[in-house]
Amino acid sequence: MTLQLKNVTKQFGNNVAVNNLSLEIPENEMFGFLGGNGAGKTTTFRMILGLLQKSAGEITWNGEKIDYEKSSIIGYLPEERGLYPKLKVKEQIVYLARLRGMEKKEVIKELESWLERFKVPDYMDKKVEELSKGNQQKIQFISAIIHKPNLLILDEPFSGLDPINVEMLKEAVIDLKNAGTSIVFSSHRMEHVEELCEHLCILQKGNPVVQGSLRDIKLTFGKKNLIIHADYPLDFLAKFPGVVKHKKTRNGGILQIKNEIVSQEIFQELQGKGFVRKFELAEPSLNDIFIEKVGASYE
Repeated sequence: MTLQLKNVTKQFGNNVAVNNLSLEIPENEMFGFLGGNGAGKTTTFRMILGLLQKSAGEITWNGEKIDYEKSSIIGYLPEERGLYPKLKVKEQIVYLARLRGMEKKEVIKELESWLERFKVPDYMDKKVEELSKGNQQKIQFISAIIHKPNLLILDEPFSGLDPINVEMLKEAVIDLKNAGTSIVFSSHRMEHVEELCEHLCILQKGNPVVQGSLRDIKLTFGKKNLIIHADYPLDFLAKFPGVVKHKKTRNGGILQIKNEIVSQEIFQELQGKGFVRKFELAEPSLNDIFIEKVGASYE
């Protein structure tokens, strides 16, 4: 069961929100969408769901078009919150799950299990407006997954959550993936995409500027990060041949270098200058790649 986008375009008047986007999202995997505000991520999600009509192209799930008949196999967590504030949690979830073909008894059983897991077992009869933003997000997440969808779309699922709740939701997402759900998600947080996704796409003004497997993207990028902790200033390395960027840290510096050979030359250069506590060659971060390709940090 693969999600495929072929030459998908969305225009609003003269504005092209998504331009000729082609993607294949493998099953049982998490696929990451990155891009600044207005890059076209949410528009793409809405087209996948059929909430927005595409201007051109084709979107298929397992070779078939996605329509209302398939709503029972798809889950969606929108970035903007959409719960009814005056309804109790139980009423809310039962209503939404019934729309997807579940029986009330089954919904209650699943809901009890999820509330227990998210450490809010007493929230069944609380009104949504009585909950904190973080706990409303948990309820909204439950509403997106209670019917055990085959395809799950998460738009900024961790926004507004404290670190403990982020981990809780992250574990739930990983368990869903391991149980066979295909997951597409966007996140402000590069490290979440880096940690969770095997494949990703970076959009800029509706155009895919980077896409593919995270491993291949990092290899193709070529540049490496060199982390050095030393007992003396490392400013002189900023102009060292092969050093692309130099960032001072409390303990030394982080250098972005063109390739591994440069690290060996720097290692030689450091000999006899003083005590080096750390000398580590690391993969480029997704943030490094994003900044280079999009020209600005995500935030």
